[in-house]
Amino acid sequence: MTKENYIGGHNLNESSLIYWLFCYLVGNFMTAYIVGKWKNIDLRKQSSENLGARNAGRVLGRSAFIITLLGDALKGALVIIYGQMMNFEQWILAVGMLFVIVGHIYPLWLRFHGGKGVATFIGAGLSLEPSLFCWMIVGTVLLLLIIRNLTIGMLGGFTFYIASFIWKGSFVIYSAVILSICIIIWKHYGNLLQILSHRE
Repeated sequence: MTKENYIGGHNLNESSLIYWLFCYLVGNFMTAYIVGKWKNIDLRKQSSENLGARNAGRVLGRSAFIITLLGDALKGALVIIYGQMMNFEQWILAVGMLFVIVGHIYPLWLRFHGGKGVATFIGAGLSLEPSLFCWMIVGTVLLLLIIRNLTIGMLGGFTFYIASFIWKGSFVIYSAVILSICIIIWKHYGNLLQILSHRE
């Protein structure tokens, strides 16, 4: 039998901990790094030095952008779908989403130099609760139409997404998702400051 602890009214067992470790390790699969190495280029030393789809596209072209975007999104979807197949509770899946994003942003094998987590967030969010993630899309599109900047538009999406948790009464269940949003915003802090300073 597995040892179980009772945390916040939910069962936490060894399989949950193993699942979260699995999520982090899957997050360590860096699509941009592999695509770059295939072209004999280390994207950590190019342009923004970020191992994400935007930098891959900026340095290597559209095909690299698409491959990286899909690869990073798929690993987010993979860990959630696997957790659903294992019949884990929704809050465990939400923590799994946090861990795969942290794994992408801070990959151990690359000395914690990864991406910014957006594509992985999209893949995991769509798989976790599609009906709620639709609000993320709506919020992003609405602000994008007004501001004409995707990074700023993403903040509108995050706001709508978190509001949907509150509306559904699932704020606590999805608190790990909210933490992942905070980490992603922190990783974009420099970009946001630069964008806002240009608008002043």
